[in-house]
Amino acid sequence: MEELTIEITEETAGGRIDKAVTAIDTDWSRSQIQAWLKDGSVKVNGGSVKQNYKVKNGDVITVLPPDPTELDIQAEDLGLEIVYEDADVLVVNKPKGMVVHPAPGHTSGTLVNGLMHQVTDLSGINGVMRPGIVHRIDKDTSGLLMVAKNDAAHASLVEQLIKKTVTRKYAAVVHGHIAHDKGTIDAPIARDPKDRQRMAVVDGGKSAVTHFTVTERLGEFTVVECQLETGRTHQIRVHMKYIGFPLAGDPKYGPKKTLDIGGQALHAGVIGFDHPKTGEYMEFTAEPPATFQELLESLRNNG
Repeated sequence: MEELTIEITEETAGGRIDKAVTAIDTDWSRSQIQAWLKDGSVKVNGGSVKQNYKVKNGDVITVLPPDPTELDIQAEDLGLEIVYEDADVLVVNKPKGMVVHPAPGHTSGTLVNGLMHQVTDLSGINGVMRPGIVHRIDKDTSGLLMVAKNDAAHASLVEQLIKKTVTRKYAAVVHGHIAHDKGTIDAPIARDPKDRQRMAVVDGGKSAVTHFTVTERLGEFTVVECQLETGRTHQIRVHMKYIGFPLAGDPKYGPKKTLDIGGQALHAGVIGFDHPKTGEYMEFTAEPPATFQELLESLRNNG
């Protein structure tokens, strides 16, 4: 992996080294940085320092992450619902509660495990842990994902995501009564500087745009269709919280008193893209799962 160089400025001096490194927009955790300090993968001014080292103005930190351990990912019969499949691409309807790809300490029961059982060939671009995976949705979000079956298809789908030509529409139930029928949230997203486990709207973060349309108002809740222009981590959850309408059931971004429904009420119901080989635009739709439908009926009856 590539070496990262960080130069400490007067503004960032004084904090612990693990905090200083994880403040950079990466997926690294403080515990990971502490482990890398021990094995020499993180150095300050070319030398080793202790885990509690306080960074100084002018320090140059170099980070050379060790090569990831290749895991032996097993195929599992998880009965995935494959909505469409051909020689280049497939569309799968991920159930709520399923993680998309394996990670250290969590190597079974994921979408990838299921795909490996049901699909004979997947793109290898993202390596052994993420074969065919082009984009993700959160564990407790249900719905449609496009998956690449070869490297050319993978490159095409990623390019479409970068160019923002992929259609991605989500159904969501949010707290509160949204009075206006439509809206666009254009607010940059990055890791929450106060909590590395969360994302937040942060000045200088990555550009993030969500369009929403109200589809139903149910007393103290509103049902919206959100269309992504960008695809940042937790984007809809962060954006709806930002404008004061957090997702129902969301344990991370919702209010303390939210609905006990096993995670956020969010479903990726529409995915559309140009076929990697033919160029033909293809669009697929999946109805929300029974639990989502039952939630709507319950809110309608209580409204």
